[in-house]
Amino acid sequence: MIDLRSDTVTKPDEKMRKAMYEAEVGDDVYGEDPTVNKLEEIAAAVLGKEDALFVTSGTQGNQIAGLVHCRPGQEVIMESQAHIFLYEAAALSAFAGVQIKTIDGNNGAMNPAEVEAAVRGEDIHQPETGLVCIENTHNKAGGAVVPLENMEAIYQVAKRNGIPVHLDGARLFNASVASGTSVKEFAKYTDSVQFCLSKGLGAPVGSIIAGSSDFISSARKWRKRLGGGLRQVGVLAAPGIIALEENVMRLEIDHTNAKHLAEGLQAIEGLTVTNNVATNIILVDISDCGMSTDAFVQQLKGHHILTGAFGPNTIRFVTNNRIREEEIHTVLENVKKIVKG
Repeated sequence: MIDLRSDTVTKPDEKMRKAMYEAEVGDDVYGEDPTVNKLEEIAAAVLGKEDALFVTSGTQGNQIAGLVHCRPGQEVIMESQAHIFLYEAAALSAFAGVQIKTIDGNNGAMNPAEVEAAVRGEDIHQPETGLVCIENTHNKAGGAVVPLENMEAIYQVAKRNGIPVHLDGARLFNASVASGTSVKEFAKYTDSVQFCLSKGLGAPVGSIIAGSSDFISSARKWRKRLGGGLRQVGVLAAPGIIALEENVMRLEIDHTNAKHLAEGLQAIEGLTVTNNVATNIILVDISDCGMSTDAFVQQLKGHHILTGAFGPNTIRFVTNNRIREEEIHTVLENVKKIVKG
């Protein structure tokens, strides 16, 4: 199968598996696992933050950030198509007791003036604004890179109003490689950051959250409350170290493959690529093909190609480290067959 459903389908290579087997471990709840301690030190340094924490998933990391930054009854500002809003099961409401206020963005980026206008004033009828969240890259915008200048402007708005900023950087390293801007620069305009090790970076499990030492101290307790306090976690942290030290620059291969796939799909009559493909996600409108997204996905599966519906008329293709250049040609040939009937 050629699996283009997501970059979460990557599997650990032999080097990662060997590192897992050989990892020096200890009880991380006691702070005694040297491998996860090393991973957290590397991650904090890469992001330019004081400290970092290994968490089981990006969703858990985002929720911990909300729990640390917010009090029940507050409001969180984010883009209307944000992953936290659409795909995390209303966890911020369920756990942190906050509500979400959304702003329609442009290619995933919120207008800083609209963010400022959304900040609540002193009114007993209204919640206080407790947090602003940014997503970079932006999943629903097709892996769009939110510009550094936009993040800086929103950060300045938040600071003027005494509000922390959290970055859902699940694919932050994709943003960095595509833009040529270091993750440290992106992270500079945040109070906390989450990024996934288990997407394009290729590790099997886990994410990192980072921020000040005080933030991570509180985050560690919230991780425990959520059942995320792990024991000999070095077996999971070891591939994360390899991901950060060796797999960042290879993301450019995923981006190149995505651009080639997008060019080929756009050239097929009846298909329209709807996003500016900057990283590893391609969104394709199939409404002119005369079939539903479910039918299209099933036909692709019949040709040993896995992808997924991403709306009533949209199919999402995501390149990852399991996809080779020659497989892009195979996908395009089979898509042509399906469209032509």
